[in-house]
Parts: sequence; structure tokens; C-alpha cells
Amino acid sequence: MRVPYPHPVIAREGWPFLGVALALSLGVAWFAGWAWSVPFWLAALFVLQFFRDPPREAPEDPLAVIAPADGRIVAVGRARDPWLERDALKVSVFMNVFNVHVNRSPVQGTVKKRWYHAGSFVNAALDKASCENERNALWLRTAAGQDVTCVQIAGLIARRILCYVAEGAELERGERYGFIRFGSRVDVYLPPESQAVAALGDKVYSGESVIARLHG
Repeated sequence: MRVPYPHPVIAREGWPFLGVALALSLGVAWFAGWAWSVPFWLAALFVLQFFRDPPREAPEDPLAVIAPADGRIVAVGRARDPWLERDALKVSVFMNVFNVHVNRSPVQGTVKKRWYHAGSFVNAALDKASCENERNALWLRTAAGQDVTCVQIAGLIARRILCYVAEGAELERGERYGFIRFGSRVDVYLPPESQAVAALGDKVYSGESVIARLHG
């Protein structure tokens, strides 16, 4: 399934940060010389790589659950879905500051409900981040009636969760729906009969990597 890609290679969420970084770099270079501006250019380069938003193509398999974020798998196993109050298969992706931070829908479906919960900002790689940190959750229902919960979680450095969809929205598998700034985590809760594909420690890419398969 090819998902439309209407966004530039640099995510719009990063335009103000990149503009400020470039302006500071040019200003220091102009007034103090290129040697003094090197740290500012390095900072601008970091901002540029952090806010990159490369195009991705989702797999055709209708039962495939794809990674909602770039990063490393830090949890795979049976867990309790606190949002739908059910037993579930949980897969968690941790994003460090060098990963792409665009969030994409893991399945095709309808947003049945959205929750936001203010919280703390512990290291997002820790399991307790799932229940203690600031988080935004989406309940997605597929055309086959399978329920998937996708949770954006702020981290130690990340302090801003962006979500662009509300109840009733229709999402394609791999469609861009949010962004988390500066290191974070995304948890996915699937029906318990789902089969995990990703393993602990795997590196995954949002919109492309298959992390699990729904029961057919």
C-alpha cells in the first residue's frame, strides 16, 4: 500500500527550530568569524537530522502491524492494555534523539477514541514510562473489528507530544499522524492472539518495518 506523502523531507514541526539555528549560525559567522560559528553549525546540523521526515512505503499485507516510530524494540510480550482494560500483546519502540520522530499509524482503521494524560518525564526506555509519563493514546479499530491501541509517550528530554487526529478520523496503515520532540517512546497494544514479528533489541522504521501480525 502506497501512502501519500505530502510532507517535505524536513518535518514542518522543525522549521522554526531550523530557522533559529541557521540564523544564529550565520549571525555568529558574520560578526565573530567562521571559527566561532562551528558549534552553532553543528547544532543546526543536529536539528536538521532530528526533524528529517523521509518517505516510507507500507507493506501490502493487510494483517501486518507496522512500527509507529523509528527506533529500537524495548518490550515485546503479554501485558494489560490500560486504555481498553484488556489482555494484549504489547510492543514498544524507543526513539533516541538520532531517530526520526514522526509517528505513523500501525494499522488501517478508524480512531474510536483519543486520550491524553499529563504525567512525569522519566527515561522513556524504562517500562514505568508507560504508566508514569505524559502520554497520548489512540484507540484504532480495523475494518475487521480488531482493536489496536497506539500510545505516544514523552521521555526524559521530550516535552511535547503532537497528535493531529481526533475521534472519527480514518487512518491508512503508515499514515503520518503525530510527532514527539527530542527522544520518546511509542507503545502498541494488540489483540492477544496477534503474533509478534519484531524481537527485543530489533531496530525498526516507522511506516515500513512489520512488528506483528493480526490474527486472520
